[in-house]
Amino acid sequence: MSYLMSNYAPLEVTFVKGRGCYLIDDKGRQYLDALCGVGVVGLGHCHQNITKAIQTQAANLLHTSNWYHIQHQEDLAEKLCQLSNMDTAFFANSGAEANEAAIKIARLHGHSQNISNPTILTFNQSFHGRTMATLSATGNPKVQAGFTPLVSEFIHIDFNDINAIKAHENNNRIVAVMLEPIQGESGIVIPDEFYLNQVQEICNNNNWLLILDEVQTGIGRTGKLFAHFYNNITPDLLTLAKGLGNGVPIGACLAKGKASKLLTPGTHGSTFGGNPLVCKTALTVLDVIEKDNILDNVLMMGEYITSGFKNKLKDSDKVLEIRSKGLMIAIELNQDCSTLLQKALDNQLLINITGQSIRLLPPLIIDKFDADILINKVSDLVNAL
Repeated sequence: MSYLMSNYAPLEVTFVKGRGCYLIDDKGRQYLDALCGVGVVGLGHCHQNITKAIQTQAANLLHTSNWYHIQHQEDLAEKLCQLSNMDTAFFANSGAEANEAAIKIARLHGHSQNISNPTILTFNQSFHGRTMATLSATGNPKVQAGFTPLVSEFIHIDFNDINAIKAHENNNRIVAVMLEPIQGESGIVIPDEFYLNQVQEICNNNNWLLILDEVQTGIGRTGKLFAHFYNNITPDLLTLAKGLGNGVPIGACLAKGKASKLLTPGTHGSTFGGNPLVCKTALTVLDVIEKDNILDNVLMMGEYITSGFKNKLKDSDKVLEIRSKGLMIAIELNQDCSTLLQKALDNQLLINITGQSIRLLPPLIIDKFDADILINKVSDLVNAL
């Protein structure tokens, strides 16, 4: 009997060690991790620089509180703002909390204009978290089922349909548009090339805040440090988590311009958010990404793996589409493929399934040797389906 609540249905495997792209279970079997903790462990398991930073910081100071200055927090805020062209940072424990902060800032923006019911446009098939506010922002009825009443003042519209946004330009309750540059949970859905530019233009014209949820796409996952760099835009609010801590829980909400001045003392907070341990770890993550040319590897290996799949699966009548941006890769099939989750595990491979798509988020450090293993194992699974 387990004393854990039954909100998860874990596969029958227990991992006890991690090294690079691999996890080792309690029986000594080694698994290629092509999910890396749902995009969290971007630099691989137990990266020596990350481990050393955690050990050193843990030996000195784990936590104080945000009642006092924390130098590593100041340093991380400065580093992230300089890298993203943003002005200020708020630190939390997760992507959901980072998005929660962005939603609250958007409401403050609305109230500053005497809008009594500030409303945010969000998107069908999106995913922003599982707190009540972020769950309400999420455009997926499956994850909302059983939790009504939801937080009000979110309007869900179709992703990658600019006219769906324009249709609300005369709605004086709208204060922000919140979206993922690439929808991850719904199967790596990539919008048209200039879609984000058009969204920002509409936001600017209507004094709406543009909130980009880069919890999954940020910190190098797509081959640029942030996915919106492909569009050369700057959002008003940018949320991060997952790869920022490489396994240590941290979330960040970065703000620009008018959005950067809306939180004032007492309006928002986090007990653990931005403590010395997580901020030192995140600083080390950013340092490794820069010094080890990780973004170049993501671009090269993303192209290599995608081309490999297209070559190996070109004759498959089961494959509808292969989508990718850097090391966010999806193989969409013409049938339910949920059984592949267990079959992949049996073949010592960790993947994710979203609907009819195989979702792959391999570590950003993956090399050609491991990429070939991934290509061959996944292709064999698809062909045997």
